[in-house]
Order: sequence, then structure tokens, then C-alpha cells
Amino acid sequence: MSSTFEHHPDPSAGPLAQDTAPQHNGHSTVAPGEIAVGVVIGRASEYFDFFVFGIASVLVFPSVFFPFENRLDGLLLSFVIFALAFVARPFGTALFMSIQRRWSRGTKLTAALFLLGSSTVGMAFLPGYDTIGGHAIALLAIFRILQGIALGGSWDGLPSLLALNTPPSRRGWYAMLGQLGAPIGFMLASALFLFLHANLSSDDFLSWGWRYPFFVAFAINVVALFARLRLVVTEEYTKLLEERELEPIGMFEMLRKQDHNIFLGAFAALASYALFHLVTVFPLSWITLGATQSVNNVLIVQVIGAGVGIVGTIASGFIADRIGRRTTLGLLAILIGIFSFFAPWLLGGQQAAQDAFILIGFALLGLSYGQAAGTVTSNFPIRFRYAGAALTSDLAWLIGAAFAPLVALSLSSKFGLGAVSLYLLSGAICTLGALRLNRALEARD
Repeated sequence: MSSTFEHHPDPSAGPLAQDTAPQHNGHSTVAPGEIAVGVVIGRASEYFDFFVFGIASVLVFPSVFFPFENRLDGLLLSFVIFALAFVARPFGTALFMSIQRRWSRGTKLTAALFLLGSSTVGMAFLPGYDTIGGHAIALLAIFRILQGIALGGSWDGLPSLLALNTPPSRRGWYAMLGQLGAPIGFMLASALFLFLHANLSSDDFLSWGWRYPFFVAFAINVVALFARLRLVVTEEYTKLLEERELEPIGMFEMLRKQDHNIFLGAFAALASYALFHLVTVFPLSWITLGATQSVNNVLIVQVIGAGVGIVGTIASGFIADRIGRRTTLGLLAILIGIFSFFAPWLLGGQQAAQDAFILIGFALLGLSYGQAAGTVTSNFPIRFRYAGAALTSDLAWLIGAAFAPLVALSLSSKFGLGAVSLYLLSGAICTLGALRLNRALEARD
């Protein structure tokens, strides 16, 4: 994995051409920092929505929507609904790309974020199973699917625009900014649930306390909508997107012409996505199921872990600018593979070992996930980057992260925590294999 494969000066050199240097001859100027602010705000709001649901899937939904099942089966059913959003996400991308082609980018983004906010706040008003029976579960599943469709439609192209308008020596730094929203969103969601769970009785928390984070998610979405619209609907940024030929290509055309880049990009980042929910949602479920420490203690460690993840994400920008993004991703895949062998011993140990699993996992997640988007955007010819980056990310989430809590908890409860090792190791192998194939294709081209 040599860093000599990090850059191609000619974007038409092949299907895996790298980022081109910023062009200013006859083009509008752009301030990368201003785009970066929009990217961070937008991603943090979306991740907050999804982590609110993820944490509620562990702490709330088994009791409120699946009280007829034992604790383990209630968690597994909650994780089935959790995965529905990731299944729906590619369909949302296709739908809202069509809306953008017919109307405008602003219309698409407004509709997507309105749907995301509405489906999220709709969950806050849902009565439990004890009130309306199976209809409560059906409505929860519908709202979750709508969340996924909305998230697919909320792609604004700012990360792709940012990648094309940054100095070559700082691409790793700017690539990590969009990824920074993940640990920020998780920290906010965990801290809010920690506050409510620590200050309310169990009955009050399960009755009404858990609903507040969903209301907060709606409010954050409103703020994020205006912050992003301020950028994407202005004449300057519209012109920049058009000049860069960042177009909402139809999904059938994308799959017909760029299928190899889509799947290669998805698998190249798989180690990061496989690790993602195994250090955020899964540990909370496993530890609370085994009652080895209190919920509040786990949430405190996860808030700290999110802080470690933020530091790791920022550090990935410096590292990638020195050794290259793909080299960074490959090295972290190796470290994640090594970490997978220690996962059963750490997560199955005492409180200190479990806390170490979360903190080390977040450090590796920040370092790897911080550069996961770099392989996504740089694989495509410029014209296909807008839609290609969105669809590649959708597939990476679907393949690597959507079913991670469900598979890990189901297999671990039957066969032991070795299942976590296998899941992480398979993700690391897929990443290394995809990067190896990527290098071979670039050499051939």
C-alpha cells in the first residue's frame, strides 16, 4: 500500500482517478472553510438523529414496543427495525436525485430534511405496545424507513465540492471534516440520554423521558437545514457545483457506468463501517444485557469515547496528509484486524476491560472513519462524484454497519463474543482486499 498511488493529476486518467487540484482559471472562487462548516453541521445533525434511535433501541424499545419478549429477543427485534433505515437509504438517494433533476437542489434538501425531522419527531409521539398493540411496532418501522429515505435524500454534495476545492497537501484534513459529524452526533445523543436516565426514575424515563431526544433531534434538523441551505442554494455555490460538473446522475446510469467504482469504494471503507456500530450501539446492549455495570456508567464511558473519536478523526487528517488517505485506511484496517482478536477478552471481561474496549474502539474508529470518505469521492470521474459518493456511502453503511448490532448480538448470545472478532476481521479483510484491487486497477489504467 504505497502512498505513490495517492494522486493522479489528470482526472480523466481512469475510473479510479484521484482528486484534481483546485482550478481557478475562469471558475468561481470558494472558501473551503465555509463549505467545511456546512459539512460538519449537516453531518452532525444527521448522526444525532440516527444515534438517538440507536440508543433508544437498547434502552427503550425492548420495554416499550416489545414487552411481550424477553430482554434479548426484544433487543434483537429492535435491531431489526434499526437496520431498516440503512436498507431504505439507497432508495432515498435515487428518489431525491430525481427530485433535484426535476426541481432544484434546495427543494430536494428541504424536502429530505423535513421528512427526516418529521419522521424523527413522529417517533416521540408514538404510544407503546401496551396501548395500541402491534400497530405501535408497525408505525415505528414505517418512521424508521422514512428516516432512511430522508437520509439518502439529504446528500448535498458539499463533501465532494470540498474535496475538489482544497489544496492537494490538505486533502486528508478536509476529508475528515465531514466524518467529524459522527462522533459529535454520538456524543450529544449519549450525553442527552445520560442526563435523562440519571435524573428520572425508570418509570418516568420509559413513559416520557425518552421522547425528549427525539424532539431535540427535530429542532437540530431545523437549524441544520437553514445552515446548509445558506450554502447550497446561493448563486455562487450553485455555479461552483455546475462548473465542477457535480450532477445528480440517475441511479441506473450510475450502476451501468460506475458499478465497479461503487462497490470498490463501499468495500474499501468496510473496516471502518463494520467497527462503527460495534463500538457505539452494540457494547451498550451487551453490557446492559449482562448487567456487568450500570447504564449510566456505560453512557459516561461512551461520551468520553466519543471525545476520543473526535480527537482520532482530527488526527487522521494530519496522518493522511503525510502518508496518504488510502495508506492510512489500509494501516487502520490492519489495526482493526488486530483489535478484533482482543475484542472478546475485553468486552467479556470486568468493567475496566469493557471500558477499554469502548475507548480503544473509538480511537481506531476516529482514525479510520476520518478518511473513509476519501476513497469514496476520489474513485469517480468528476461528473459522477456527486451521485457516486452518495450511493457508495449508502452501500458501505448497508453492507458494513446496518446489521452489525443484530448479527453481533445474535451470534454472541449463542456462540460467544468470538462472533465480534469474526465480524471485525471480515471487515478488515474486505478493506485490504479492495485497496489491493484498487491499486492493481490504477496500475493497469
